[in-house]
Amino acid sequence: MNSDANSETFHVQTVVIGAGVVGLAIARKLAHEGREVLVLEAGPRFGEGLSSRNSEVVHGGLYYPEGSLKATLCVQGRRALYEYCETRHLPFRKCGKWIVAQGGEVERLTQIQDQARKNGVELDLLGGRSLLKQLPQVVADAALHSPETGIVDSHALMLSLLGELESAGGQLICQAPVEQVVNDSDGCYGLTVGGAEPCLLKATEVVNSAGLGAVPLVSNWEGMPANSLPTQRFARGVYFSYSGQHPFKSLIYPVPEPGGLGVHLTLDMAGQARFGPDVEWIDAPDYSVDPERAKAFAKSIRKWWPELDPDRLQPAYAGVRPKLHGPDQSFADFRIDGPDVHGLEGVVHLFGIESPGLTSSLAIADHVAGILKP
Repeated sequence: MNSDANSETFHVQTVVIGAGVVGLAIARKLAHEGREVLVLEAGPRFGEGLSSRNSEVVHGGLYYPEGSLKATLCVQGRRALYEYCETRHLPFRKCGKWIVAQGGEVERLTQIQDQARKNGVELDLLGGRSLLKQLPQVVADAALHSPETGIVDSHALMLSLLGELESAGGQLICQAPVEQVVNDSDGCYGLTVGGAEPCLLKATEVVNSAGLGAVPLVSNWEGMPANSLPTQRFARGVYFSYSGQHPFKSLIYPVPEPGGLGVHLTLDMAGQARFGPDVEWIDAPDYSVDPERAKAFAKSIRKWWPELDPDRLQPAYAGVRPKLHGPDQSFADFRIDGPDVHGLEGVVHLFGIESPGLTSSLAIADHVAGILKP
């Protein structure tokens, strides 16, 4: 990064805004292509936003419409992520996932199976004695098995991405919120950076991977076409941990619900169980967890696991999904907007990067690099 002593303006080739798993994956990819890359993170540490408030599930790519970015990048990203973790000895486990259904929900399983097949993902549909043998503790009429679903240590993943970024000459600066961006007449972009050490930056390329802050940033971008600004909504999902022993080795999901995949059982790398997230539409990001929500969790979980002990549910954490649609709409794709959308060369905005963003992170990085073209 070069500086102009007269104006105290620093010059850098590429700025990535946001140091979550997606931002770090993009920055690593661009640095490996030979760019000078600077990552600016508003918070005190990397990965403390969306990337630390999810289920850490490596998704199979089952639910998303064929040809959508979520479908394509999830499948590509899953394969790349498993390979990345295996070659670098990062903690992950391909533990598989079951989607369980009762009564009238069974028809929904065949729809999910058909959609998954269109996305190149094969699922096994089980019922009767075959299902009872696999899931003796679960009450269900039928279930889909996704063997490619798994879990990953997201913090270890981000540490690895950051290490490779820095080895390639890139740099991360935390507590450096980008407050405003201006399209300069010289073809660069001027970034006003706040925080403990405010400064001005000029960059040839800017990638907006700010998560919940991606849409507000565009609102403070002079010269950005007004019609390129999406409407963002927020859906909070809370998690409850489950203390002590449990009988499960795989993830257990109900059929999806509007806005999410339903309250499901996930596992961490130590085998500890947790349940969530639910869906609550809110007006602004709020990470509080109401302990009283445990009652609704227990009621939902007991439909398929009657032996659940509600007293062992403990409030864990909450995440907020950046939604590009409301509660009355069934699907909104990732938005990865390049110059063909907003007309600004060297600029990419990422909007609505919720689940399966973690799974898709390496594929998203390749996609962004393809838009920028070295």
